[in-house]
Amino acid sequence: MKDKRILFVSSELAPYLPETEVSKMAFEVPKEMHHKGAQIRMFMPRYGVINERRHQLHEVIRLSGMNLIINDMDMPLIIKVASIPKERMQVYFIDNDEYFKRKSVYTDKDGKLFEDNDERAIFFAKGVVETVKKLKWAPDIIHVHGWMASLLPLYLKEFYKNDPLFAESKIVTSAFNYEENDIVNKENFIKKIKFDSISEDKLKPLENGNGNCLLKIAIENSDAIIKGSEELSNDITKYIEKLKVPVLDFHPQDDFSEAYINFYLNKVL
Repeated sequence: MKDKRILFVSSELAPYLPETEVSKMAFEVPKEMHHKGAQIRMFMPRYGVINERRHQLHEVIRLSGMNLIINDMDMPLIIKVASIPKERMQVYFIDNDEYFKRKSVYTDKDGKLFEDNDERAIFFAKGVVETVKKLKWAPDIIHVHGWMASLLPLYLKEFYKNDPLFAESKIVTSAFNYEENDIVNKENFIKKIKFDSISEDKLKPLENGNGNCLLKIAIENSDAIIKGSEELSNDITKYIEKLKVPVLDFHPQDDFSEAYINFYLNKVL
């Protein structure tokens, strides 16, 4: 993997959020690729539950300052960065006071999903791309983990399809076994994405409105798929099978390195 450029984009990432199947693999995979000589960049949202002082986050002024248009609103983009102790790896955090300065990740104090999770996902996708453009860092592989990051493949394939920085980039999505929860209002979500001149026929999976719909959007716009969970829903399994893209079967956390490297080098690139 020496000198290959891999952009890792995740909804969750240990040690900044509690360990889950997503957050653990979103940390372990870039760590292993880093050890194998790859150049990596890691991105996640800067949720309000992340303790900035403990994790030593600081704003990167040269990368902050632009506004992203989300559903006809100008939303300021703030970029923060932190280093993972002992690993010499930096993590870039996509931040905005309106979307992320709250003391929970996806739901309110009553356990109800935030009404603006759709806009948060759009903002995160655009924020990652615009920051990578400012870094002038063209990735060979873009590897996506988790549903908050699920719009990134769609936006790269459609909204940013003419951007030369990503012309040679290959997108990989890790598919995890999500619960089938209603994430957002599907009609509003579709309307907000269409505002970015993305055609409605690209948004058919959103008509279901559950957790799998966003994963389907990511899968449909990826160049390769990794099964991140040992068991996936029948719905997702069938969805993956109908696509003619390379698929890597599940490998546990303690036995994924060689399989992922071979997949990256021989099936993705």
